[in-house]
Amino acid sequence: MVLTGKIPRDVGNLTFLISVDLSGNNLHGNLPQEMARLRRLKFLDLSFNNFRGEIPSWLGYLYQLQVLNLENNSFTGSIPPSLSNASRLETLEISANLLQGNIPEGIGNLQNLNWLSIQDNQLTGSIPFTIFNISTIEFIAFTNNRLSGKLPNDLCNRLPILKELHLSMNKLHGHMPISLSNCSQLQILSLSVNDFDGPIQEIGRLSNLQILYLGSNHFTGIIPQEIGNLVNLVELAVEVNQITSSIPISIFNISSLQVVSLRGNNLKGSLPREIGNLTKMQVLFIRENRFTGEIPKEMRNLVELEELSLGFNSFSGSLPMEIFNISRLRIIDLSANNLSGTLPLNMGSTLPNIEELYMSDLTNIVGTILILSPIVPNLLS
Repeated sequence: MVLTGKIPRDVGNLTFLISVDLSGNNLHGNLPQEMARLRRLKFLDLSFNNFRGEIPSWLGYLYQLQVLNLENNSFTGSIPPSLSNASRLETLEISANLLQGNIPEGIGNLQNLNWLSIQDNQLTGSIPFTIFNISTIEFIAFTNNRLSGKLPNDLCNRLPILKELHLSMNKLHGHMPISLSNCSQLQILSLSVNDFDGPIQEIGRLSNLQILYLGSNHFTGIIPQEIGNLVNLVELAVEVNQITSSIPISIFNISSLQVVSLRGNNLKGSLPREIGNLTKMQVLFIRENRFTGEIPKEMRNLVELEELSLGFNSFSGSLPMEIFNISRLRIIDLSANNLSGTLPLNMGSTLPNIEELYMSDLTNIVGTILILSPIVPNLLS
């Protein structure tokens, strides 16, 4: 059953309530002032409804509150500074609303907080440095706002148990913090789509890191060799930056890698044969770089591969037949390289899942693909 309508004012008479969970309904309207009388409340989850209006300041005076979840509603206005008075808060989740203005400095006073998520709003200003003094925090998510400014160099000095840091899709700038390696428990670091610059640094000791997103920034220099120390890495994205080195050979020792996206840089050199070590790889995007040499035959070891994008490089030599035997492949992009050879006649049987095939500007390739043939039933391009 899905509840509809507004929260009745009489709910304020239930002063012995400790927990209220109304998530995932079709409730709407403002939160009634009478709820301020629920002083024993420890858990309040109103997520995934249609509540509107400003987040009421009286929420900050529910001093027993430990969990506040207002995610995915239509709350407007700013984050009330009074929330900093709810000193027992452990979870503050107000993502996916229409909030504007700055993040209040007082949020850093919530010294019991372990989950802070304010992503998918319209917040501006800088991130209060006081937040990075909350030693209990494990999860920070400010993705998809309009936040600006720099990150403090000592960001990780006081965050011993931080596991996830989500800051993508903002206007943050400056270098990667020099203290980053002190976040030794970090599992997800997401800085994509900002204006960060300078070298990629301080990541070699993040041995628990599983996801590293640095794409669409202004990082320069090289991908450091110590990235090979991230033995638990599953996804690596450094696309659309200004990296000019070759791919460090150490990357190909990370056997857990499933997604690698390095497209849109100035990476050069050849693709080493050690790429065959990445047997769990599902997505490999390295298009729009300056790679040369032959595509290694060891690609045949990537039996889990579903998306392969090598276009707009300077690969040469024979068309690698090994690619056309990876049965899981759905997308192949070999466009605008210097490859030669003949297309395999049995492509339809060896690539039963192929949906997109890009082979434009391959003037030395010969063969025929019957696009409308039932031999290749899923092909779109």
